[in-house]
Amino acid sequence: MKNHHRLISLIFNTPQLIREDVLDMAVHWANQAMNLNIVNVHGATAQHDGAETQAVSPSERRLQAAQDTGVYVLPVHGVLVSRNTHLDPCYSMTSYEEIRGMLNAALNDPSVEHIVLDIDSPGGSTLGCFELVDDIYAARAIKPITAISNFGAYSAGFAIGSAATSLIVSRSSGVGSVGVIARHIDLSKRHEQQGIKITSIFAGARKDDLASHAPLTEEAGQWLTNLVNDNYETFTDIVARNRGMSVASVKATEAGVFFGQKAVEMGFADSVESPQVAVNRIAAEVAQKRASAPKKNSVATRAAAMEIQNRI
Repeated sequence: MKNHHRLISLIFNTPQLIREDVLDMAVHWANQAMNLNIVNVHGATAQHDGAETQAVSPSERRLQAAQDTGVYVLPVHGVLVSRNTHLDPCYSMTSYEEIRGMLNAALNDPSVEHIVLDIDSPGGSTLGCFELVDDIYAARAIKPITAISNFGAYSAGFAIGSAATSLIVSRSSGVGSVGVIARHIDLSKRHEQQGIKITSIFAGARKDDLASHAPLTEEAGQWLTNLVNDNYETFTDIVARNRGMSVASVKATEAGVFFGQKAVEMGFADSVESPQVAVNRIAAEVAQKRASAPKKNSVATRAAAMEIQNRI
């Protein structure tokens, strides 16, 4: 049996920038994978055949396309996690580490003139998200970055998209879900039924907080609530900065999601255009620019890109 304890720690007792239904799916997977016997899993009946999903295209293919067109399409697909060493339990995944690596490659490649974030993500972990968003926000001063909701940029996925120079939605694609959520699992009743008694020996009053073998204490619950609220403040501040909105207007969305023209009206997107049409238009604009402009010195651009990379 695989050891999934690291993945369990990513699902429970930590704030998530993710849609609730996908968090339910992750809880449902944990319930089955570790026989947790969770009785109140909602909306998590989706079946998964266990087949591995390739979240991103080979880097060589992306680089070759960028050299040909000047446009680097960077995939932001599936559940977003801090590092790419995590397993793929129930959904395609992309790590913030992986996205940062592709971003740096595009910034340092003189053949890349425009970066496109191809986003299809319900969100993911808070860990590492805001740092990556800041890097993307800084990078748009070096090269233009267009985010495309293809066909969903939610929560952490929207945080990433909001940092781009512009954000495009199609008529049916969505953005938003600017909220934070966390869950605690209490297995004490199950252990009691199985005749299992767990005793923790620890030093430091907070060391055993959020343990799954006991009900959530008031103090631990308040700590987790404060952590969620702190991350929410950071999230809304970042989106407001990225989108040129007030924090109050971002909070007023109450983690709602918006589609097509409504997303533009809410300030969460800049225009409505189908993903392929948008990529084709950007490629055509780059081709026209290449044809009409003299060859430029890329030393300054690469130096700025290296400065961002060296901060990591």
